[in-house]
Amino acid sequence: MNIAQWAAWLEHSPLGEWMRASGAAYPAVNLVHLAGLVLLLGPMLLLDLRLLGVARKFPLPEVSALLTPLAAGGLALLLASGVLLFAADAGPLLDNPLFPIKLACIALGAANALLFRALWSGRLGGWDASAPRLGRLQAAASLMLWIAAGVFGRLLAYF
Repeated sequence: MNIAQWAAWLEHSPLGEWMRASGAAYPAVNLVHLAGLVLLLGPMLLLDLRLLGVARKFPLPEVSALLTPLAAGGLALLLASGVLLFAADAGPLLDNPLFPIKLACIALGAANALLFRALWSGRLGGWDASAPRLGRLQAAASLMLWIAAGVFGRLLAYF
């Protein structure tokens, strides 16, 4: 089964039918998706800006410990609600040229976050004294990727 066949199956599955037929399901899931976007983007943008040197009076290890779980929770909400929203309109979404760009931004953003954690999470205490260039590049990439994912996701409705 290729991706187009799987998308057609999902769209015509009971889940896809329910998402389209229920008067409350799609709007409720869309609100959860928006809440997930806020919970991901807000903390990630604040953390990335802190990694780039903004607001140095706040200790980076504590900022990271506070904001990372919020961002992870937001990503979990986005992924779960995204599958439900996709089930409602899988065929048209697959045909939308922005959809693969959105997915690529999400995949790259998540991979970047995991790599960042693997490389730097134990060394945030000395970050302000000598931040690694690669780490700062990853923070800048994170800013761009997560904003781009949100922008492309919002634009899906208009293309």
